Amino acid sequence: MAGRGKQAPKGGKGGFNAKSYERPGLTEDEILEIKEAFDLFDTDGGGTIDPKELKAAMTSLGFEAKNQTIYQMISDLDADGSGEIDFNEFLNMMTARMSDKDTKEDIEKVFKLFDDEKHNYVSIKNLRRVAKELGESMDDNELQEMIDRADSDGDGLVTLDDFYNIMTKKTFS
Repeated sequence: MAGRGKQAPKGGKGGFNAKSYERPGLTEDEILEIKEAFDLFDTDGGGTIDPKELKAAMTSLGFEAKNQTIYQMISDLDADGSGEIDFNEFLNMMTARMSDKDTKEDIEKVFKLFDDEKHNYVSIKNLRRVAKELGESMDDNELQEMIDRADSDGDGLVTLDDFYNIMTKKTFS
């Protein structure tokens, strides 16, 4: 009997080939971990997550799972239009989330380069130093305008959250 043979228990490594799902920057172990999470949702072992399974999983996680929300979630992830989420679609969603996390970590590293005094904010003084190090000749008005654009609470300082928001903004107003 070919296919889902009995030799590989659900979630087990035997019947699942992580190599066939390789993505840049993702290890086989990470793919196997994502597969284990997928298998928790795929309660009937059918290889897809259907609306009933997603609703049960969301409810067990403590979320109020309205049918409209469940169908919208599936629709958002369901690339092939099957009405269910297969592992490839689930993996795409999970790797997108992981790259968002990496982006936040990368932006935090850059923030720390600005915040050389480790105050957990960037001031005009920090910005002036970085501009000078980069060979940029900017006057205090230009630097203050940059601070003002990023500063969400008007205290004249840019927090990590402010910095992240301005760095990930698609357009500047």
